[in-house]
Amino acid sequence: MPVLLLGMLWSAAYLSTPHSQLARTLIWLEADVEDHKRFPARIVENAPPPFLFERGQPIEGLGRGVGGGAAGAEGADGTGSLEAFLEGTDTTAFLAIQDDAIVYEEYFDGYREDSIQTSFSMAKSFLSTLVGIAIDEGAIGSVDDPVTEYVPELAKRDPRFASITIRNLLTMSSGIAYEEAGLPWSDDATTYYAPDLRAVALSARIERGPAEEFHYNNFHPLLLGLILERATGTCVSCYLEDRIWKPLGMEAPGSWSLDSEDSGFEKLESGINARARDYARFGRLFLKEGDWNGRRIVSADWVTEATADDTSSDPADFYQYMWWVQPQSGRRDHFFARGNFGQYIYVVPDKDLILVRLGTGAGEQDWPSVLRDIAATVPSPRP
Repeated sequence: MPVLLLGMLWSAAYLSTPHSQLARTLIWLEADVEDHKRFPARIVENAPPPFLFERGQPIEGLGRGVGGGAAGAEGADGTGSLEAFLEGTDTTAFLAIQDDAIVYEEYFDGYREDSIQTSFSMAKSFLSTLVGIAIDEGAIGSVDDPVTEYVPELAKRDPRFASITIRNLLTMSSGIAYEEAGLPWSDDATTYYAPDLRAVALSARIERGPAEEFHYNNFHPLLLGLILERATGTCVSCYLEDRIWKPLGMEAPGSWSLDSEDSGFEKLESGINARARDYARFGRLFLKEGDWNGRRIVSADWVTEATADDTSSDPADFYQYMWWVQPQSGRRDHFFARGNFGQYIYVVPDKDLILVRLGTGAGEQDWPSVLRDIAATVPSPRP
């Protein structure tokens, strides 16, 4: 009888997952790389012709000896290799693209070049770029606009929201409270699993003053999504399709996972789903400072601000407009989009290089350091 009762309760919870945060946390448990198959999604269409990377010559010794020695693991031929390292670190896709040519591309664990893989928090870097485009187009005034200019109901609940700017949201320094750990009621779980993320965004509470402290916080992308919807008059994934996906010549449609069919609001903290090469195309946009083969997609000033090692207006030199930054002495900084389970778009301006790493887990690797070290094994491009 207890087994039957438990089975009935599980079945009831399973059937409730389309519209219940509690059911999702109980049935789906922790986030997973297959979550894009569970959530509803809005298709982001591409448009011909696709932009195609050339095929370049493989780089001899690429990645050899990096990863704290792990990349020097024995390969099938008895020598250390990047492939052996990637195979042993839950990697599903790895691309290295220099000067618009693919110099390394491998897929693992049953994944292929046409596999759709989810971004997790790499979606935040796409989102911030859409904010930059909306500012370029005049739909949003500037990063210094108060959030209450676009979401006035926040000020009615707490007047202190009027002091929080779009910049504070982009730099994770708003002072909005956020609890990261613990299922099923933590802010992490709520901002990931709730079936009405607009309502979640409007439930944010203030903990401290803006620009005082960096605190990674998934209320920020939800509020930015509300601002984009209201400022542009269209859905965020529709804006992504028109302003980025089609202009960049993505090779395949992508999608943006939604909180639920009823709400239809994008999972702005984590939900873009695409092929590995299309993530690389987005990296190329920033490598080229917002220009796409002569067409301006986002301003060069935005790219610079979004990826700068700068604490003049926010507390973190390692994070700007939803891009992570790795300062380089005397050179333009490396910067990267990062998602849960080790999803990376890593951009190396001085080498004209993009690295994309996708996986089912990050393992024990410090991937920013690994990717930096892999980049160091790549020769500088020919003048």
